[in-house]
Amino acid sequence: MTPTYPLLPDPTLPRLTRAVRGLDQTGAEIEIAVVEERPLTIYLNSQEIVTAMTIGDYPEYLALGFLRNQGMLRDDDVVTGVDYDEDVETVVVRTATQSNYEEKLKKKTRTSGCAVGTVFGDMMEGLEGVTLPQAEIRTSWLYALARSINTLPSLYLSAGAIHGTVLCQQDRVLVYMEDVGRHNAVDKVAGFMLRHDVPAADKILYTTGRLTSEMVIKTAMMGIPVLASRSGFTAWGVEIAQQLGLTLIGRMRGQRFVCLSGEGRLIRDADLAHIPDEDRRHRRKGAEE
Repeated sequence: MTPTYPLLPDPTLPRLTRAVRGLDQTGAEIEIAVVEERPLTIYLNSQEIVTAMTIGDYPEYLALGFLRNQGMLRDDDVVTGVDYDEDVETVVVRTATQSNYEEKLKKKTRTSGCAVGTVFGDMMEGLEGVTLPQAEIRTSWLYALARSINTLPSLYLSAGAIHGTVLCQQDRVLVYMEDVGRHNAVDKVAGFMLRHDVPAADKILYTTGRLTSEMVIKTAMMGIPVLASRSGFTAWGVEIAQQLGLTLIGRMRGQRFVCLSGEGRLIRDADLAHIPDEDRRHRRKGAEE
């Protein structure tokens, strides 16, 4: 099935937030929307893999993307079904061949991502032989995307406490996913791409969170050559990006950005005289590092 673009967050969905009463700094009673967290248990065939804390939208994409980015779904695996049971909050991904990941499940690394993301101890194994395409990235696209993403409807704007990941092509937003952890948001994008057979070579991945090792690894596993963010970097994230030749761009605010890896893909075609600097009142998404 051909996907319809853009796929954007729907902050009006009632199950994503809950109204909570409290008191403000003056002691006045207020009511605000807070983001829901709920467990989602992911199975690969008959084996339980992980329980993730998530806002609960797009569970099928999250399951597929998580398994793909952990190297548990290979390129030659045939997915025969993805079954979500809302009552027991479980997704079962079924493949034509059985796999056993008991040993891999024993080796886990807690990551620096919010909501305690988990990758496995041999997470670098899946990067062996990864060659990222030599696509071009125009600075005019980056500036246009930053302006567009900053003003799109999102759960962040209505409730906060959430990260976003955006799949882009040139200066166009294709898919925008949000979750309590950026690792979940990027896994949803990966699952969407896998489910709809979306090519990666000409895509850009944008995240509102930090450019950590986990984000770099997941982007490379997806085959996307460019990762960008409003936020900053971690040293290991930069080191891995440089090893892989992934273009890593951070601190994108107004006219400014920093590229710490893969600069050769950049085409500086934007005239900075025509790029407005970012007003403080517009610093809405990803303002925290």
